[in-house]
Amino acid sequence: MTSLTDHLSRRLALLAHFEKRLPGFAALLVAAGAFVAAILAGLVGAGSLGLIAAARWPGPAAAALAAPAALCALAVAAAALDLRRRRASPGGAGDENYRLLAETIGDLVLRHDQNGAVISASAAAQTLFATPASDFAGRGFFERVHVADRPAFLKALGDAQQRDGVAAATLRLRVGPRAGGEEPAFAWVEMRARRVGDAGSRARDGAATISVIRDVTNAKIREAELDAARAETEIANSWKDRLLANVSHELRTPLNAIIGFSEILASAELKPGDPARQLEYAGIIHNSAEHLLSVVNLVLDASKIEAGQFELLPEPFDVAALISACCDMVRLKADKGRITLVRAPVDCPTDLIADKRACRQIVLNLLSNAVKFTLPEGKVTIGAHADGAMLTLYVEDTGIGIAQGHLSRLGDRFFQVRSDADRLFEGTGLGLSVVRGLVGLHGGSVALESAAGKGTRVIVKLPLDCRSTARSDAPPARLEANASSTFHPMMKEKKIA
Repeated sequence: MTSLTDHLSRRLALLAHFEKRLPGFAALLVAAGAFVAAILAGLVGAGSLGLIAAARWPGPAAAALAAPAALCALAVAAAALDLRRRRASPGGAGDENYRLLAETIGDLVLRHDQNGAVISASAAAQTLFATPASDFAGRGFFERVHVADRPAFLKALGDAQQRDGVAAATLRLRVGPRAGGEEPAFAWVEMRARRVGDAGSRARDGAATISVIRDVTNAKIREAELDAARAETEIANSWKDRLLANVSHELRTPLNAIIGFSEILASAELKPGDPARQLEYAGIIHNSAEHLLSVVNLVLDASKIEAGQFELLPEPFDVAALISACCDMVRLKADKGRITLVRAPVDCPTDLIADKRACRQIVLNLLSNAVKFTLPEGKVTIGAHADGAMLTLYVEDTGIGIAQGHLSRLGDRFFQVRSDADRLFEGTGLGLSVVRGLVGLHGGSVALESAAGKGTRVIVKLPLDCRSTARSDAPPARLEANASSTFHPMMKEKKIA
């Protein structure tokens, strides 16, 4: 009996091997075993009835030996058929384990045919993507993949079918409906695919590939947040580096003048005896100190605006008086550069309600830039007029202008058309950036028009009453920069006396 059991075990193992290599082998063996058993049974019956001659019939002993052999063949074939039936049965242990595994891992499990169409999808389709599993059947899943990611999807399936191992791809899967003309919502998913069995083989249901789809949207969001934080850090580091480079250049010159001339005046040997020369040196020290203070204030204002800590204090004031005072402040510099400063009539019947200090800084920055970039014998014009509920302030010059290639970067912190160490025009590169920030805090806008070699015009629009639009956390005003071939005076001009 033991030898018979061993014999049956060896035959079952051999049968399982053939069944794996040649699907349908077990069924063929069952049919053959049944055929042999039927023949043996017929022979035994015919011999017993004397229908077969004794010379041709081996006798009862041979029949007794043949019967167990036939029964053994039938047992092996029946066992193999039962094994195959249990493996292929939808309710078998294999499918039950597959279903339990798919539900346990929590990811969407798909079975694809050799063309990539989905044969079946796990119940996680509803849990993860609020979509019935039946909607993914056939080309349903493929049609939900973002158009730009479909080549990667097909390549992953093709790679999985052609080689051992896992093929992976990251895709965008549409999870929202297209109803109402709304933009569809997409989720980021990671797909890992592997073929079923050996190359070219398929499961009973026709599946050639199994893929596991995992929702990685949150991971992608965190990755984007990390990238944004990294970019902000890089910008901050760049901001710091350019701050040190530009501001140190601007601070060094006035500090050297203050130290040098103060040493001369403090030394009995070097101090000039002429009182006029002493006053000249004292004036140089005073002007250098004022320039130093203006640079520091500019940097502080830029930092406060960036941090959202620039506090606006709206109050009514006369725009014409403010413009006149700012012109007086830059007139000396314009006269030294042989630049004509022109003030157009201010047409604003009511007071402007805004932060007076911030508006003074806006006008001073625009005038200083215009004077700085205008060559001798040039002209700088400033004017303002009311336009509905807005005040339009403009400053234009006949200076060097700005090339079209640099217009897109104007207003960025520390940007200068020439930023090398021997640049012709000094400055921190913060003037226009601060203007954008202060105008944005008031809820206004900034526009710029320039032509290389002909001049530049900057137009600022502010609400006549900014109390309802002023916000300390408002972003900088967007700068609309355009290239132009010529300039036309915006209003009738009047030279400042």
